[in-house]
Amino acid sequence: MTQAVEEPWGISVFGSGTVRAEPSLARVRPAVDVLEPSPEQAFQRAGEAVVRLREVLRRHGVPDASVSGSRLGLSSEYDGHGGRRTMLGYRCQASYAVETEVLDGLERLIADVVEAGAHRIDGVEFDVRDRLALLDEARRGAVAAARRKAEVYAEAADARLGPVLRIQDVEPEPVAAFRASAGGGPPGALAPGVVEVSARVVLGFSLRH
Repeated sequence: MTQAVEEPWGISVFGSGTVRAEPSLARVRPAVDVLEPSPEQAFQRAGEAVVRLREVLRRHGVPDASVSGSRLGLSSEYDGHGGRRTMLGYRCQASYAVETEVLDGLERLIADVVEAGAHRIDGVEFDVRDRLALLDEARRGAVAAARRKAEVYAEAADARLGPVLRIQDVEPEPVAAFRASAGGGPPGALAPGVVEVSARVVLGFSLRH
C-alpha cells in the first residue's frame, strides 16, 4: 500500500493487525427450488418443503429465532426462444440463513436438511460471537505495528517520535473482513479452521530532533 505525503509535518505510517479465533457458530444457507405447472402448486410445494425444513431444524435444537428468510421469489420459466418458446411452468424459490452453535453436528444437520427438501446449500460460513471484541484487538495490534514502524524510521533518521497527530481508519468497520480459513480433518469433512479478523490504520506522528 502506498501513502502519499500530503504535508511535510512529520511521519505517516501504515499498520495492520490480524486476530485469529476458533469459530463459535456456523451459518448454513439452504434453498428450496421447485417448478410446477401453476403458481398455486409452486407455492404449495415450496411451503411443504419449508415446513419439513423447520421440523428438522427444531430436532437439531435450532430455534426459530435463529432462522431468517433472505429471499422468496416466483417466476415463470420458458424453454427455447422466439416462436419456439414453450412455457415450462412456475418456479418458486425460497432461501434461508440458519445459524447454529452446534458445530460438531453440522454435517448431519446439512444432510438432514437436504433430505427434508432443500434442493441446494448456497453456502456455509463460520463466524464468532464476539467479533467486535476481536476487531478491537486487531485494531490495537494495527496501532502497535504502525508505532513500531514509525519508531524504526525515526531512529534511522536520527529523530524522535512526537505525539500522534492523525489517525486514519483504512478499512472501516462495515467492510471489515471476517474470514474462515480451511482447517484440517478427513477428506470431505466440514472443517471450520479459524476465523480471521483484520484491521488497518494509518498513524501520523510529529517529529522531534
